[in-house]
Amino acid sequence: MTPQDSAHPRIVGRDEWLVARETLLIHEKELTKHYDQVSAERRRLPMVKVEKTYTFNGSEGKRSLYDLFDGRSQLIVYHFMFDPSWDDGCMGCTGFVNDLGDLSELQVRNTQFVMISRAPLEKLLAYKTRMGWERPWYSAFDTDFNQDFQVTVDGGERHGLSVFFRIDDDIFHTYSTYKRGCESLSDVYRLLDTTPYGRQEDWEDSPAGFPQRPTYG
Repeated sequence: MTPQDSAHPRIVGRDEWLVARETLLIHEKELTKHYDQVSAERRRLPMVKVEKTYTFNGSEGKRSLYDLFDGRSQLIVYHFMFDPSWDDGCMGCTGFVNDLGDLSELQVRNTQFVMISRAPLEKLLAYKTRMGWERPWYSAFDTDFNQDFQVTVDGGERHGLSVFFRIDDDIFHTYSTYKRGCESLSDVYRLLDTTPYGRQEDWEDSPAGFPQRPTYG
């Protein structure tokens, strides 16, 4: 066992643990209420009409942004980091997609989920096959989509998520988030947050000696 593995929370009696747990529970409830408040604000965000026409490449051929809705009113786009010069997709994005469970409930709620990357379609399909994924994935290689939605910045790639809303033939951009804004969309980080060691990343406020590593290390 390494010195890091031997680090652990204080050991106390059940009564002392209950006091500390009840204090934490108060803070957890405050956090839940605040999260609900932020979600309510997000639902009230105004939206902006998408005036530009985008054409993506998919396994079924050319598809417009309108087509990606697949007849639904809401579209969630995960901006998967995949630079055209790369042969493999981003490790973090790969982990995110692997962590996603059954998303069929989205369609029950009139919502479609797709992934879009800047790499050419042949690279996306090859990687998709290697990973054994079935998620719809489209290439924005011949468009300004990544630049317009701030996931290709200064020539570099970053991951993010954008949401669009459709009214008849008109499409509106309602929301985007990047980097850590996407982390709550997967179960793994939230599960790790319940453990003593947490995410084990160097930005976390953890006791001395607890295992930590660079976030993208």
